Amino acid sequence: MKRVWQVASNGIKLTVHSRLNGTVRRRPVLLLAGTGETAADWNCIAADLARDRMVHAVDLRGHGLSSWPGEYSIQAMADDVMELLPALGGPVDLVGHSLGGLVAAHAAQDSQWVSRLVLEDVGLPRPRIPSTPTRPEGALEFDWAMVEQIRPQIDQPDFPWEQIFSNIKVPTEIISGGRESFVPAELVEQLGGLIPDCSISTLQTGHLVHATDPDGFIRLVRAHLDGR
Repeated sequence: MKRVWQVASNGIKLTVHSRLNGTVRRRPVLLLAGTGETAADWNCIAADLARDRMVHAVDLRGHGLSSWPGEYSIQAMADDVMELLPALGGPVDLVGHSLGGLVAAHAAQDSQWVSRLVLEDVGLPRPRIPSTPTRPEGALEFDWAMVEQIRPQIDQPDFPWEQIFSNIKVPTEIISGGRESFVPAELVEQLGGLIPDCSISTLQTGHLVHATDPDGFIRLVRAHLDGR
């Protein structure tokens, strides 16, 4: 069963791609992709997880079929997701990659709606030399203005990130991309040290962990979400 639906959230429309391939035996899971990626980025992972749970993958604002309002911030994306959570019918497990992981960390502060959290190759944001990538040619599945506005917030973070991560009380698994990733291992370790109930696993894949090693990623995600 597959369903694509929209929900009004924080003044915009979010598009949710839901699927269930088997029988529901576990909590639903919500997947949040990284910058410039849509829900389709999770297709392989979603197909496996949907064997025993409802899987929802959302296009963040400025991505895919969700609204492209022209104004973007990590806080706004987090507010979008937090307003979406009650529409999913109960507490969910939350998986976020890169930008999606930062958004997920905000939402996971509210344990009323989030049971377990997975952060894919996310490190503690620290100031770095600003760098805006060159716009790819042709039509895009995301609003380039989103990149132009979000990237400075990551390069020069002004959020109280330490407090945000410290406020996460749900069991958390960080899956690092290892030495091939541009996310420094020390920042992953620093982030993990802030979350009270957190473990860190490493797959030597680079930043795109779930795309490069889907089997290894699924194994770690299932072990954590199923409480093993």
